[in-house]
Amino acid sequence: MYTKQALHDLGVTATDFTDAQRRSLDDDGFFIVEGVFTPQQCAAMAEEFDRLHAMEGDKGGHEVHIEPGAPRVSNIFNKTSTYDPCLAIKPMLAASAHLLGEFKLHGANLRNPAKGKGHQDLHTDVPKKFGDDWWVSNGIITFDDMTLDNGPTRVVPGSHKWQPINVPAVNRADWDSAPLTSEERARVPKDLAAPHPREIKVTAPKGSIIIINSSLWHAGTVNTSGKNRRVLHLSYTRRDLPQQLVQRQYLTEALYKRMSPAQPFLMDIEPLAVGAAMMKSAGAGHKSAGWWA
Repeated sequence: MYTKQALHDLGVTATDFTDAQRRSLDDDGFFIVEGVFTPQQCAAMAEEFDRLHAMEGDKGGHEVHIEPGAPRVSNIFNKTSTYDPCLAIKPMLAASAHLLGEFKLHGANLRNPAKGKGHQDLHTDVPKKFGDDWWVSNGIITFDDMTLDNGPTRVVPGSHKWQPINVPAVNRADWDSAPLTSEERARVPKDLAAPHPREIKVTAPKGSIIIINSSLWHAGTVNTSGKNRRVLHLSYTRRDLPQQLVQRQYLTEALYKRMSPAQPFLMDIEPLAVGAAMMKSAGAGHKSAGWWA
């Protein structure tokens, strides 16, 4: 199987990614699609987040990254079927094909910043080796309204065309940063925690997806109200690059059996090696990975 065939089998067509959305992604580095999920679906996914977080507590997200003050859950598709519909969001799949060509699942992490927490330094999720060397697409799926006071994501429109900045150590692969030009040095903020003069805070109603080129300069902000801002960060990467969570290492029999033929290809769990073992459940613990180093 290959990506175009997988998307065809999932019913993704040219109409699922409009010219206006393509221009926004190319020019600004992001766009928003509202009404992807109903309020009832959002409530179910938010409640499942709360259930999983209650089970995992401070260890939540340990398979990828633990963030103090922002509860996380990772490896979600092996733990529950509740988020399976997120794997079939057509604009996300079409936009990922536009950016990446042949692609696969990169990561899937639930996040909910607590009151007074959630602020991040400005960063790009991934590096790049030349101007339009896109590595990852990221979809922020909102289960609650994302408002100005519950920790919205801040983005710097158009900054995906600039140099990578503050890339997390786990995402650098074999990339070494090149010497910056004088223009690029002048562009780097003195304080990555401070607001950027060109940033905007993205707001969106529950049931939306904010689709981002992961080379965009962005960061989380403080949840000042304490209201829930439960989201799923769903990301895809080129097939020649590593996954954030290596799905084959965590694969459960239940997940494998419920996937349609196209989905194992996009998750990079197909074909299984002869005699490959699968876990019966996702209860086994795994060592936490470092993030910024």
